[in-house]
Amino acid sequence: MSGNQFKSNHDVGNKALKSAASAIIRVQNGRHHDPFEVLGLHPLGDGRWVIRCILPHASDCRLYPSNVELTRIPDSDIFEVVLDGDPPDYEFEWTDHNGVTFRDQDPYRFTPQIPKFDLELFTAGEHLHAYRILGAHQKHVDNIDGICFAVWAPNAERVSVIGGFNQWDGRCHPMRVRGSSGVWELFIPGVSAGELYKYEIRHRHSGTLMIKADPYGQGFELRPGNASIVQAPSTYDWGDANWIEERCNKDWQHTAMSIYEVHLGSWRRDANNWYLNYRALADSLVDYVTTHGFTHVELLPVCEHPLDESWGYQVTGYFAPTSRFGSGDDFRYFVNLCHQHGIGVILDWVPGHFPKDEHALARFDGVPLYEHADPQRGEHQDWGTLVFDYGRDEVRNFLISNAIYWMQEFHIDGLRVDAVASMLYLDYSRDAGEWTPNIHGGRGNLDAIEFLRKLNIATHREHPGTLMIAEESTSWPQVSQPVDSDGLGFSMKWNMGWMHDVLDYFGKDPIHRQHHHDRLTFGMLYAFSENFVLPFSHDEVVHEKASMIGKMPGDDWQRFANLRLLYTFMFTYPGKKLLFMGSEFGQSGEWRDNGSLDWELTRYAPHSGLQQLITTLNHCYRTCTALHEYDFESHGFNWLDCEDTHNSIISYQRLGSDNAVVSVALNMTPIPRQGYRLGVCVAGEYREIVNSDHENFGGSNMLNSRTLIAESTPCQGQPFSIIVTLPPLAGVVFQINQAD
Repeated sequence: MSGNQFKSNHDVGNKALKSAASAIIRVQNGRHHDPFEVLGLHPLGDGRWVIRCILPHASDCRLYPSNVELTRIPDSDIFEVVLDGDPPDYEFEWTDHNGVTFRDQDPYRFTPQIPKFDLELFTAGEHLHAYRILGAHQKHVDNIDGICFAVWAPNAERVSVIGGFNQWDGRCHPMRVRGSSGVWELFIPGVSAGELYKYEIRHRHSGTLMIKADPYGQGFELRPGNASIVQAPSTYDWGDANWIEERCNKDWQHTAMSIYEVHLGSWRRDANNWYLNYRALADSLVDYVTTHGFTHVELLPVCEHPLDESWGYQVTGYFAPTSRFGSGDDFRYFVNLCHQHGIGVILDWVPGHFPKDEHALARFDGVPLYEHADPQRGEHQDWGTLVFDYGRDEVRNFLISNAIYWMQEFHIDGLRVDAVASMLYLDYSRDAGEWTPNIHGGRGNLDAIEFLRKLNIATHREHPGTLMIAEESTSWPQVSQPVDSDGLGFSMKWNMGWMHDVLDYFGKDPIHRQHHHDRLTFGMLYAFSENFVLPFSHDEVVHEKASMIGKMPGDDWQRFANLRLLYTFMFTYPGKKLLFMGSEFGQSGEWRDNGSLDWELTRYAPHSGLQQLITTLNHCYRTCTALHEYDFESHGFNWLDCEDTHNSIISYQRLGSDNAVVSVALNMTPIPRQGYRLGVCVAGEYREIVNSDHENFGGSNMLNSRTLIAESTPCQGQPFSIIVTLPPLAGVVFQINQAD
């Protein structure tokens, strides 16, 4: 269009222009909740139109292609022009103070991009895919490409998008608030994937300015940077459709689950002691996990976090795989490769607290928003972190949609929910007077209980076959029972009581174990009250607790024998299994997060022998129905003898639906037991399928090498018995020979 098609008019005496004066001042001062009232294209009601833009770095501005000049409103960064006739298509062409010319589309001529229905769902706490509307998303609007930014900040007077595209200047792109939702949005044409951005937020009462990363950001700078990064929609070509279909139909309660817990930053590193990429980690980790027979990997948190030493448990980017190991698609490759090799992927997930970093969620819009406003409920004093306000719909929505996000976008098979006990109890780590009872006078955090139930219902409904696992360290009832049975709805719960009792027992000199026999047997009183995972996790090999091998008493031979015995107990006891990396080969020192595991140890016995035992135990656990089918049901377990305190021996049977029976005997002393009579329920020939004292595992090779014929001599409540040898500090597992 030629410049003479429109008549420029700067008559500020016009009534409509005068009425906009106060709004213009508020936009200029960065205090307007809806800059669209001023900026963009507006009819004046008399056939004329006014176009305004805010360009803090411009010396002049004109419309393109008409070349009509805009005039700077005095003492402001706002330019305007009044036009007669129908409004034109236009862009802004402007020159900065260095004489450089730019051309931009007008962000303030576009209609709102988030449908009201989505906002209503979000406000009600029912938007399971809130990450699709909040955050930064590529959009194509009116044939123009750009990014739609959206953030929840209900206590803000003004929110602006800042980034490299506007010199990090909050005056350039103020957003509009969408009614009472507290959601601010702005579509900025021309911005593309890869751009760094944050939000500048001004509190409505105090005027405090905050610079915040995007809570829904799906990518972040490598620390120490903390800006969010605009992400392009992933086009990753998944190849795990068969895995996902099988997962939906799998009877996971009755199948084997052996979990290898991994901290990606210290499993392996490169020659320069730097992190490996997700892809390189996948290529080596998948091979290792497959070789040694684990069914799943569980990753310490991979959400973005600023502090390496937090191991990922102080999250600042809930929707972003940490950039330490690569991109989102690199992580998709990791998960995909695991699935293609039959390995499930579980993530540690942290909804119990978040750090106080100024750029993240803390006092997000100037006051407590994501955290509970009451300090008795909003802060973990021991950890120096903040606690989510589980009673607020939008906060619950943030967390539940985040759980869905990892399952939907990254095909994650389950979440291990961190520190559940800290969520459930109002008096968690608090003295009298530091907490307030709930409305019923109790200790339970009713908001957190309701949140956990909604979380588990949503994830199981949206992604059938996925697992929700609670790290819950108390006797809270029905953690892994369905919500409609008044449970919390988790799939499984870590058996912390069993773990503590067993480690306490194995830490004692064998001469004293007869006085602590109940540490081994007490757990069976509650073993089937929940769906339990037996965890020897990262928490047990740090902070001067010693490594797993370091916990064992005696000389080197006895320590390795004890640990082999412990693992044999674990893999034959009811419950799914979890073992932290390095524990499978007897890492000597405590786990450290700033370097690789001590892989050179695996070249030497008995470390390699312990590693081989784990492989054997995983194989037996997975292939023997009796060892896994009824992990959660009492009819899959039967004590043979739990009272032989004098000899410190326990023995039991595991049973399966196919009439499979496995008999286990564990000798907790260094004294060999020859001619030990072990009860069996079926006549026939028995063979030893595991002996932790085998020379291949580093033992003394005291084996039951011949076929054992069951005698018609009742023993231990069984109609038959076999005579066996129990090696020192060893576990042996027997199975009846199956007919061909």
